[in-house]
Amino acid sequence: MTTALPLVIAEIGTAHGGDLHRARDLVIAARESGADLAKFQLVRAHEILHPASGTVELPGGRVPLYDRFLEIERPVEFYHALQEICRDNGIKFLCTPFGLESARLLRGLGVDSIKIASPELNYHQLLREVSSYGVPLVLSSGVATVADIAESLEVISGNSSHNVTLLHCVTSYPAPEEDYNLRVIPALRNLLGVPVGISDHSMDPILVPTLATTVGATIIEKHITLDRSNSGLDDPIALEPDQFRQMVQEVRRISAQLQEAATDPLELRRRKLLLQKEIQDRFGSARVETVLGNGVKTLAASEKRNYGYTNRSIHAMQDLPPGTTLNEGNCAILRTEKNLTPGLHPRYWERILGSRTTVAVTAGDGILWDHILNYR
Repeated sequence: MTTALPLVIAEIGTAHGGDLHRARDLVIAARESGADLAKFQLVRAHEILHPASGTVELPGGRVPLYDRFLEIERPVEFYHALQEICRDNGIKFLCTPFGLESARLLRGLGVDSIKIASPELNYHQLLREVSSYGVPLVLSSGVATVADIAESLEVISGNSSHNVTLLHCVTSYPAPEEDYNLRVIPALRNLLGVPVGISDHSMDPILVPTLATTVGATIIEKHITLDRSNSGLDDPIALEPDQFRQMVQEVRRISAQLQEAATDPLELRRRKLLLQKEIQDRFGSARVETVLGNGVKTLAASEKRNYGYTNRSIHAMQDLPPGTTLNEGNCAILRTEKNLTPGLHPRYWERILGSRTTVAVTAGDGILWDHILNYR
C-alpha cells in the first residue's frame, strides 16, 4: 500500500457508537476533510479481553472495557452497510479485526485491505490468517520492539508474499508528542525494507503529521470524531472535522512540495530541510527536534508500562484445576490489560495445546511455563 503522496486514514473506530446515521456523518466528515480511507473496528469482545479484565483508564475516564466492547458489537450486516456508506461517499473502507472470527467476517465482505492494531502485532495466528487473504496489510507497531516487529513481518512473509505497510505508533492515549521519535520512520524503512507511516495519537493536529511527512511517512492515520465531548472510547483524543481538514491540507501542501523535488536527491534533501525549518519557525526548534528524536527504535516512555499487558498472550478462559488439558476452549490469546497477569507469547500457542497444568490457574490469568506439565 504505497503512494507518492501519503495516504490519509481517518480512524473512526467505534466512534459511531453502533449507529449507522452517526457512522454516515463521520464518513462524510472524513471524506470532506480529505481522507483517503475511513477505518473502523470489527469488535467481538471475546476475541480481545477476558471478562475479568475489569476497568481500564482511558482518556474519558475509567471504563469496564469488556462490557463496553460487548455494547458496541454489531452483526456483520452492520459492516456491510458501512462498506456501502463509504462506497456511496467516495472513500475507501478499511477495518481492523481482533481475532480469527472477525478476520474471517472481513474476508467474507471482500475487503481489499486490512489493518492490524498495535496490540495484535504479536498475535501470530491472526497475522498468518490475514496474510493468507492476499490483500495489502497495514500493521501498527506501538508498544513493540524492533525484534517484535521483525518477527511479525517474518510470520507474514513466511505465509505468503504481500504488500505490507508498517505504522510507527506510540500506544498511549493521548500520546506525548515528545515520544514520537519520527526519525524512526526512515530507520525502520531502511532496516526492514517496508514502507512506513505514522499512527498519531498526539493532540496537536499539525505537528506530528507534517513532520512525519517530511521524513517519508507513506500513511498518516489520525482519529476523527464529530465532537470530542462524545462518548466514543477515543473521542477525547480525536480531531474534530475542521481540525482534521486542516491537518490534511498541511500534509498535502508539504507532500506536494516534496514530490516536486522527488527526482533530484540533493534537491529533495534541501526541500525537506527547508520544510522542517518552516515547521520549526511555527512550533519552535527545540520542540520540533524533540519530536524528530534520535531515530533509535525503543519503547516510548509513555508506553513502557503497557508492554506485555497491551500485547497478546495466552490466558486461561476458566478456572483450570491441576491436571487440566489445555485446549482451544479453556485458553485463548488475549490482551492482558492492567488487572490480570500476562501469559506466554502467542508463538507458543500450538506448543502448549494438549499440555496439562501442574497447578491451579485462575480464570483470566496468563498461562506460564511453570503452570504446565510435560510441555512439548
